[in-house]
Amino acid sequence: MTIREELKKITPLYKGYRLYRDTRGKLIDGNTRPYKDKYNSSSLTLACETFGYKMAARSLPITNNHKNIVKYHNSCKGKRAFLIGNGPSLNKLDLTKLKDEVTIGVNSIYLNEEKMGFLPTHYVVEDNYVAEDRAVEINAVRGPQKWFGNYLKYCLEGAKDDRVNWLNVRMRYDNYPDFPYFSENIARQAWTGGSVTYICMQLAFYLGVEELYLIGFDHHYDIPDDAKVDGLEITSQSDDPNHFHPDYFGKGYRWHDPMVDRMEQGYAKAGKFFEKHGRKIYNATTGGKLEVLERVDYKSLFEK
Repeated sequence: MTIREELKKITPLYKGYRLYRDTRGKLIDGNTRPYKDKYNSSSLTLACETFGYKMAARSLPITNNHKNIVKYHNSCKGKRAFLIGNGPSLNKLDLTKLKDEVTIGVNSIYLNEEKMGFLPTHYVVEDNYVAEDRAVEINAVRGPQKWFGNYLKYCLEGAKDDRVNWLNVRMRYDNYPDFPYFSENIARQAWTGGSVTYICMQLAFYLGVEELYLIGFDHHYDIPDDAKVDGLEITSQSDDPNHFHPDYFGKGYRWHDPMVDRMEQGYAKAGKFFEKHGRKIYNATTGGKLEVLERVDYKSLFEK
């Protein structure tokens, strides 16, 4: 059989496969619903989810979850907000000043509730290790609007909290061109970008925040010598030196190898999107190594 004959034989099969792939790609978002061993996720379920988020992005929400997300669109238009990172520098700031501000916190920020005197307005969890290891605590948090990746329902749905908003988080960690994507409409989707705080920046954009101030973004991590490292998974064997509280990723807690270069790409990308729309992200962290965003002094933000 000649090469031409072989190609004629294969081409119909390839065209059929390509048609299937393209059709499925339109019906089902790729790189979503990871950890498939944790729940049943049929193609029909994924197609229905994708359709629901597409409709929500058009302000035509179908489910209560979509309605809850859509109602926050531009809810903070023209306002400022503070994105609270979890670096040790957080301990150098008077966080009580933020009590009446719009705030966004992540992961185990509730460990700082007593010192701050409040819980953030919005609370975001993306990482499966955080969700699994602290599920009981996270489910018990009350007060903030919670924004979780919908793939975390297997461990965070126990809260039965009507303030939980399940986001369509699309996970792409490969080095694709122009990494990472930035979503201007999280009712449709949010993209991962090396840190949960990147999703927070997309959330802030969706809320309509005019000026977003970052604090606690030390942008530097040390892996303790006694930590157990298995690929990208790190399990602490002692106190956490990288966050505001020694128990944040203290003994027995798992975390992913932080890749600050990829985080930095995400922060720079978010900054550009805000500026494109006449808005701004500032770094109000005390010290730290994040220099891709314009710095401002935290104390100056409260001077009249």
